[in-house]
Amino acid sequence: MTEMLTRPVATEARTGLVEILDGRTWSRVCPLEELTPGRGVAVLSESGQQVAVFRDRSGGLYAVDNLDPFSGAYVLSRGIVGSRDGAPTVASPMYKHVFDLRDGRCLDEERTPDGRPAVLRVWSVRIVQEGDR
Repeated sequence: MTEMLTRPVATEARTGLVEILDGRTWSRVCPLEELTPGRGVAVLSESGQQVAVFRDRSGGLYAVDNLDPFSGAYVLSRGIVGSRDGAPTVASPMYKHVFDLRDGRCLDEERTPDGRPAVLRVWSVRIVQEGDR
């Protein structure tokens, strides 16, 4: 069984492999059991892009670009996972900007200092069972 995650789901006692969608190809990134709730990990997509994958404390899985658009550093996977007004978030460890993990928007500022939109790419993420695919 393959499950596409678009909202938090309980993952206690669940096993499987976490995959991210890189264009048209699903890339296996790690076993679900290796994702610690409330923490993130940095992974590489099939095309070589750094992606931050998070498992929140309620069991939801999220994947966004690992690049902090304010500092230019690949650090978001080390950010602090939390919530703001019910939205799952990550706070960058650099300048502490908070991003909504559902849509990638920065909740603190609309634009970076150089004028670019302050939005992270959001990657589709799913859990597959061994043997699926």
